[in-house]
Amino acid sequence: MLIAQFHRRFHLALLLALVSSGVAAQPAQKEFEPHVGQEGKDVIWVPTPQGLVDKMLDMTKVTSADTVYDLGSGDGRTVITAAKRGAKAVGIEYNPDMVELSKRNAEKAGVTAKATFMKADLFETDFSPATVITMYLLPSINTKLRPKILNLKPGTRVVSHAFTMEDWTADQTESFDGRTAYMWIVPAKVEGAWQMAQGELELKQMYQNVAGTLKTGGNAVAITNGKLRGDQISFTAGNTEYSGRVTGKGMEGTTRGASAGPWNATRK
Repeated sequence: MLIAQFHRRFHLALLLALVSSGVAAQPAQKEFEPHVGQEGKDVIWVPTPQGLVDKMLDMTKVTSADTVYDLGSGDGRTVITAAKRGAKAVGIEYNPDMVELSKRNAEKAGVTAKATFMKADLFETDFSPATVITMYLLPSINTKLRPKILNLKPGTRVVSHAFTMEDWTADQTESFDGRTAYMWIVPAKVEGAWQMAQGELELKQMYQNVAGTLKTGGNAVAITNGKLRGDQISFTAGNTEYSGRVTGKGMEGTTRGASAGPWNATRK
């Protein structure tokens, strides 16, 4: 009986020792390391050089008051750089390994309180809280995202490394080390009929460009030099220059030229 118990205990101890040695013998799992050209959901991964990241954030004048969303955030460098400037920064990335890498990089940089990374699809993600959007995507993806971007709050700054948004002309273009960055400012929506004390204002809008007519009595004067920069609008009608701010269903501002003074308009 005692001999049988001894054998059972001996075999159990031997088994535990073998299991322990097997576990110890297994090599530690190597952390994920990205490589240029690796395939993603919609694009391959090519990192934006740090110098251009800085330039893009300079173009959008990122401060601690901003919320930055990086679309296709890769290794997290843009999000981390924005967080270092004090902004709340969010990275949207489809590859879960890249998301975890970004979190480790943010921790090393000491910005986990400001930098967040989400494993998500760009086309299914709500980025309406953003005041700044950064991206390095293909032109076809930029164009597909464009309607969603144009519905963001007027004044939201959008900057893209290398690629445009087709016929939506950039408000600003900068170069760095042979690379190009494009920036747009989401314009307010002003197309349609507006009633002013001066008459009826009929506006046509093509992104940040505005045209149309100002009808006073039986006369119609063409709108020229019409521009939007976020919610700021300016245009000329005849010899009068109008500048002001779009406030949802209204506009208000001041005039210069033939008739100087305040002006306002309401949607019809």
